[in-house]
Amino acid sequence: MPLNLAALLVSFFGVFAIVGAEDPYRFFTWNVTYGDIYPLGVRQQGILINGQFPGPDIYSVTNDNLIINVFNSLPEPFLISWNGVQQRRNSYQDGVYGTTCPIPPGKNFTYILQVKDQIGSFYYFPSLAFHKAAGGFGGIRILSRPRIPVPFDEPANDYTVLIGDWYKANHTDLQKTLDNGHKLPFPDGVLINGRSSGASFTVEQGKTYRFRISNVGLQNSLNFRIQGHKMKLVEVEGTHTMQTTFSSIDVHVGQSYSVLVTADQPAQDFYIVASTRFTSPVLSTNGTLRYSNSAGPVSGQLPGGPTIEIDWSLNQARAIRTNLTASGPRPNPQGSYHYGMINTSRTIRLASSHGQINGKQRYGINSVSFIPADTPLKLADYFDIGGVFRVGSISDRPTGGGLYLDTSVMGADFRAFVEIIFENPEDIIQSYHIAGYQFWVVGMDGGQWTEASRSQYNLRDAIARSTTQVYPNSWTAILVPLDNVGMWNVRSEFWARQYLGQQFYLRVYSPVKSIRDEYPIPKNALLCGRAAGRSTRPL
Repeated sequence: MPLNLAALLVSFFGVFAIVGAEDPYRFFTWNVTYGDIYPLGVRQQGILINGQFPGPDIYSVTNDNLIINVFNSLPEPFLISWNGVQQRRNSYQDGVYGTTCPIPPGKNFTYILQVKDQIGSFYYFPSLAFHKAAGGFGGIRILSRPRIPVPFDEPANDYTVLIGDWYKANHTDLQKTLDNGHKLPFPDGVLINGRSSGASFTVEQGKTYRFRISNVGLQNSLNFRIQGHKMKLVEVEGTHTMQTTFSSIDVHVGQSYSVLVTADQPAQDFYIVASTRFTSPVLSTNGTLRYSNSAGPVSGQLPGGPTIEIDWSLNQARAIRTNLTASGPRPNPQGSYHYGMINTSRTIRLASSHGQINGKQRYGINSVSFIPADTPLKLADYFDIGGVFRVGSISDRPTGGGLYLDTSVMGADFRAFVEIIFENPEDIIQSYHIAGYQFWVVGMDGGQWTEASRSQYNLRDAIARSTTQVYPNSWTAILVPLDNVGMWNVRSEFWARQYLGQQFYLRVYSPVKSIRDEYPIPKNALLCGRAAGRSTRPL
């Protein structure tokens, strides 16, 4: 590495070891622009990265340092977040407004991320305003280091598959609908890799391929299937799974799955289908699995999806388990950390709610509808700026009271081991994400959660992930080791709900000011709001 570049990286963090001097660097330069796109056959204003929709994939290996220089050529501020990529001790880089100042129009910002002790399939997306409805997303794959065994043979190829619901309206019109106090209409279609039809993946007969499937949409769970082919699930958001075979798989908003598909059928083309779940009507889109020696185009009926009943999806979710004999990012088995033998120190119950505030539609958690502050919360915390937020402004229990506005922040102790219950009293399926963490999904069921529900928990081989679904009138229980100091976003992955308040921040706090617990503020950090003009030198 050139000395001047190394010096620059040192200046960003102040301590060279923080970015892992012994680990490789991968450099990316992105230019974010608007451009015309036609995913549903009508012209729309899309967000392009280096002229691409969807954006370019990020390829990396465990512990790589990713240096991503983002130029914002939009006429408004912009932020990118990294869904499922844990920013260890570094919530400043998470790329949501609660932690990071937006990139001003015509300016750039360099994200410095280390994919420390991670493997798996993830994606990035624009987190500010309602940009997610315009594109700006792409896949992230983190491969295992060469010496770490992977529990399946290397595939012939590795494909990113980004699926999601989509609107014909521009994202600015959708945002205005929300700002005016209304709900969004039903989406207009479903996309596979930015296309409502025509997405194709070429395979050779007899070979096996990896498909990394992420639901980057706005609100709908999707079912993914391939005509005439089985899918062997091998990884979920950084965790190797028991290798269960499915004919179709439900991918809820914000989730990522890796499956292996063997081209073991006669040489022709086959339908790939992604369709909405639990909706009426059902929206669907088709792609093609194309054999390189194909004797003909797709034919026959589209492969049907599962019934609309919840039970099929719930049973599939319960069947997804961790492969306890597989290595993760390190050479020890993933199951060597016996989460089921650790006593929890706290139970947090989180219930969704919705209603009208000042005549406008809002959503919340435990009766609080989140409103952004004038300064990113992490910066206010670092600079000790009063009046921006208040720790404890959201209860760790449903209150049963009416919905109200606040900049909700929940306090938590570093190294606590907590139980979180997501409660869904509504008639729709929901999806939640916790930034900065993987958690074990130990249970889910219908009805009201009680302490007796713990008897159903899987305390042996539950899947570890960062996004979980909660079925209608149901609950989902997770266990989380709070081993990552910072200010972390807990949010609905339904983007209209997130935008209108169904989120809060979890402040995981350590009184010890040590880089072993949390990295210092980056030297290149953008400063805005009441933090503008301050120094990023150590306080």
